[in-house]
Amino acid sequence: MQAPETNPTTTTAKRVETGKLMTGAEMLLECLAREGVEVFFGYPGGVTIPFYDALYDHHIKHVLVRHEENACFAAEGYARATGKVGVCCATSGPGATNLVTGLVDAMMDSIPLVAITGQVHSKLIGSDAFQEADTFGITRPATKHNFMVKTLAELPQIVHEAFYIAASGRPGPVLVDIPKDVFQARGHYNPPDTIHLPGYKVFTEGHTGQIRRAAQLIWEAERPMVYAGGGIVLANASAELTEFVELADSPAVTTLMGIGALSGNHPNYISMPGMHGSYAANMAMTECDLLIALGTRFDDRVTGSLHTFARHARVIHVDIDPAEVGKNRNPDIPIVGDVKRVLQKLNKVVQELAPELSGKHKEARARWFSKVRGWMAERPYDRPRAENEIKPQHLMDEIDRMSNGQAIVCSDVGQHQMWAAQLIRFNEPRLWINSGGLGAMGFGIPSAMGAQMARPDKLVFAICGDGGFQMAMPELATIMTHALPVKIICMNNGVLGMVRQWQTLFYNNRLSSVALECFPDAEKLASAYGFEGKTITKPWELTDALKTAINYPGPYLLNVMVTPDENVYPMVPAGGAINEMVFAPATPVAV
Repeated sequence: MQAPETNPTTTTAKRVETGKLMTGAEMLLECLAREGVEVFFGYPGGVTIPFYDALYDHHIKHVLVRHEENACFAAEGYARATGKVGVCCATSGPGATNLVTGLVDAMMDSIPLVAITGQVHSKLIGSDAFQEADTFGITRPATKHNFMVKTLAELPQIVHEAFYIAASGRPGPVLVDIPKDVFQARGHYNPPDTIHLPGYKVFTEGHTGQIRRAAQLIWEAERPMVYAGGGIVLANASAELTEFVELADSPAVTTLMGIGALSGNHPNYISMPGMHGSYAANMAMTECDLLIALGTRFDDRVTGSLHTFARHARVIHVDIDPAEVGKNRNPDIPIVGDVKRVLQKLNKVVQELAPELSGKHKEARARWFSKVRGWMAERPYDRPRAENEIKPQHLMDEIDRMSNGQAIVCSDVGQHQMWAAQLIRFNEPRLWINSGGLGAMGFGIPSAMGAQMARPDKLVFAICGDGGFQMAMPELATIMTHALPVKIICMNNGVLGMVRQWQTLFYNNRLSSVALECFPDAEKLASAYGFEGKTITKPWELTDALKTAINYPGPYLLNVMVTPDENVYPMVPAGGAINEMVFAPATPVAV
């Protein structure tokens, strides 16, 4: 496919003239600058020294992380907070292989990312040279696309193609592997005028007839349900989604990745559905007669048992990736296209048909909303309090109250992630950042670094469990080095909480290798890195401690000791139907 003509120069920094004699390393930096890259995250090594030598004289900012995996997570945080392509860099061998977890994470959550890796000298490839690894082969299943640069002449074209592929269509990570001799070679820089990628097709517009059929079906339905996913956030389609929900007069849920796509305060918004979704969301998904799936992939953590999922419903599925349409659930009306553009067209047709078709269903819609709101009132999310110990839900409620739907929250993976998703409101997209598909522990702190670097105007929380926190602890040095005012909240229950929950509920409470002993003193640890920290254990300390952390001018580590045996509810057992939820046992209400 012939891609649209693009001018890669997207930054106001002075560009070098075409045809200038440059090294490959200098060419790479020029390509990054023309793509608008202002900051990237990395860790140097033997074969990338020529690149870092060229960087010494360049304006692009480099953030030295303490582990290559965290370079990838930080680049993701930057990309998720802005919608721009995130960039990370690592050397050959172990540097490149340490990126793989982050690449898979970006692949599963559709995050635009370009990873630059060094490779041994071209003449040594295949000889088991020092720090050689088959980066190209290893990362093929972990990326949307990857390149091995063989000559200096092809370097500029490949780099610009990498950025185009990463950001277009369904976004994803692209890796560019560059041998050391290509970094060192000298040649004349000639930027490409166009991107030409035969076989790479991006479907954007959506079929006009299918869109009209979808609008007709929406007004014929009595119990419609909007099921919005991370594709709404990626496509910057939050305004279009809000307009659609209001025009269609439908209740709506957002997936874990779609949280914030519709304001948490919108009257039509229910919550997140799925394994730890709300009772109302799961019941509404089960009982609807039309499911309008927008930028979502029918993930197993949402659907539970597929043969019982939305069993009464006809399905409209809009997605930019044709491979996702019909993969898990066959839609009655498939629409392949950019969800923002499709919604813009769909909204017009829905509004056009409204006077003709909406009247006879007005009462049915009112009954449907009444039923959904009844479910919401019947079983809201649990928000327990205790007199002498801090409940995890209490912590999330306080963060929600103080952030007022406006802070960026970067979550690690585990129980705290689910409680944060349940209880913290987000009034706009790109505020909720988490590892959704891969569930990579250690994600919270480095992604918060990237988000804070991207959005210095925002209050940024890194919410971690005591397990994930210790996986990313070396990045406290990076945070302090760059004076990033990230507020690190460690929800510390002394165990690998989600593993312990499953062992308790489904393995006869046979707790095996889940206790996390010897956690560092938060105040001393923070002080060792040059900033403030505190541990709290009592509920009456929580509000003031959070205020102190938020008002502190730099990074702050707050270690919150919470109830060790609390479980996340509701919970749908693996493989069960989403309307078959397990709820918390009744407990006395604290005075």
